[in-house]
Amino acid sequence: MRILICGAGQVGYSIARQLSKEDNQITMIDYNPDLIQKINDNLDVRAFVGHAAHPNVLKAAGAEDADMLIAVTYSDEVNMVACQIGYSLFNIPTRIARIRHQNYLKPDWQSLYSNENLALNVIISPEIEVARAITRRLHSPGTLDIIPFADDKVRVIAVRAMEGCPMTNLPVSLIRQKAGAASLNIIGVSSEGKFSVPTAESILRAGDDVYFIAASHDTKRVMNLFGHDEREARRAIILGGGNIGLFLAQGLEEDVDHDIKLKIVEFSRERAELIASTLNKTTVLNGSALDREVLMEAGIDHTETVIAVTNDDETNILSCLLAKRFGAERTIALVNNATYAPLLTDLGIDVTVNPRETTVSRILEHVRKGRITAVHAISDGAAEIIEAVAMATSSLVGKSIGELKLPAGIIFGALVRKDDIIIPSIETTIAEGDHIIILATSAMVRKVEKIFSVSLEYF
Repeated sequence: MRILICGAGQVGYSIARQLSKEDNQITMIDYNPDLIQKINDNLDVRAFVGHAAHPNVLKAAGAEDADMLIAVTYSDEVNMVACQIGYSLFNIPTRIARIRHQNYLKPDWQSLYSNENLALNVIISPEIEVARAITRRLHSPGTLDIIPFADDKVRVIAVRAMEGCPMTNLPVSLIRQKAGAASLNIIGVSSEGKFSVPTAESILRAGDDVYFIAASHDTKRVMNLFGHDEREARRAIILGGGNIGLFLAQGLEEDVDHDIKLKIVEFSRERAELIASTLNKTTVLNGSALDREVLMEAGIDHTETVIAVTNDDETNILSCLLAKRFGAERTIALVNNATYAPLLTDLGIDVTVNPRETTVSRILEHVRKGRITAVHAISDGAAEIIEAVAMATSSLVGKSIGELKLPAGIIFGALVRKDDIIIPSIETTIAEGDHIIILATSAMVRKVEKIFSVSLEYF
């Protein structure tokens, strides 16, 4: 596939790194020569300096032959114009734009993005995606990540194996037996920062981050097996009233199934007044997330969860550490810089959310070929969780998992057959219409695409 990426920031870089490993022809444009130099130094892609909204620049980048344009510059307007030019002048079939400013995303203006106006196939709002990701973690305490698939019939959940929990120091094969009637399949393990796909003989150790798939109704039961029985928060404080903080608060206010007493601390007085007038049930305080008096006024000493989502990584990290010291039970920090990730667990921060990972996952859903309906990148792109549908014409149908001879790096984690959740064994036979949840390492993603679009000969 020939893909043109406009914007060489963190998201653009991550997308290019991921897709360049898969024999795609990637070309990148950015106005910042330092970012382009970083791309040229580290990735096997074509990259050059230029303005992404200029037709001559897009033409020089190969827009006439491109299959897809992904616009993720720092400017919403540049992203929109680049997609419009890609459609009007170069007839690029698929055009994806990252749009941050919420005025552009109001339902009243949806007609703006038709082919007759601004021709965008896909609009991605990182702030909304991050707010949703945080909400899922908030409602499932103890999870490092939780991703719904197949209309939330099954979930892929990441947890840290706690010291002394009944699943540590056991092989994966025995762990599945100990789960009993609960649906459980361990599909990935991150140990000391290194991700791997476990075998039946792999031993789970305390401190490992475990990725497992389970039926949604078994979530709490399986979490208990890994030593997590945390209660859901009834009181929470959001530090930072930007778009993410506001979206998060609005979603929690509208959620009638979870009654959470919510407070927001926002540094800007003007912004604090705006969000106070926007929200109905949330208490808004004006002050610094690093000010002890402000935090104590917010009641941090009897708050279950503190969520730090300011625009500054260091502020988010430090405010979470202060929150823990002042008595908060659990902390969630928004952290953009992946360099900090290995340090945060040792510092005592419970959960980190990387907005780049959520945005990349949404983009990958539209890049992947075949009957792939959902994608989520994990462990800094080391692997992807993929939901795919077995069609009647697929050579999968009628074959057992054992007959497929799947290579190392691919695990069929669960099959959803109408309302039935099946944790597959080598004897499980795939039927037409099955939704299959798969973990594939980055090196194996192309094989998964091919198995759901052509035939098994690619293995």
